[in-house]
Amino acid sequence: MAQATEQTRGILMSETALRHVKALQQSQGNKELCLRVGVRQGGCSGMSYTMDFEDPANINEHDEVYDYEGFRVICDKKSLLYLYGLMLDYSDALIGGGFQFTNPNAVQTCGCGKSFGA
Repeated sequence: MAQATEQTRGILMSETALRHVKALQQSQGNKELCLRVGVRQGGCSGMSYTMDFEDPANINEHDEVYDYEGFRVICDKKSLLYLYGLMLDYSDALIGGGFQFTNPNAVQTCGCGKSFGA
């Protein structure tokens, strides 16, 4: 498991996204949960973003771990090939709200913003 410094984070998070994820973590009742970010085949543009809470016991040596004020974001190295430099943001707007992914590696993105092509 590789621990990254602030300057070398492969997955970036806005303050708004971090606050929202921490609130979701609290609602799960487990302050130790981490956020796993990745990709999978599918979606409108070929690949979809995945995000889910992960027990720290499931972090393995092939994962990159980024620390945000004690909250950890995890990404497997295969997904990181497609996500390096990703900015995760959150908006509470009535239209178009939710998590937003700004991916510098995406050649095309879907209108919903939840899938991309690389």
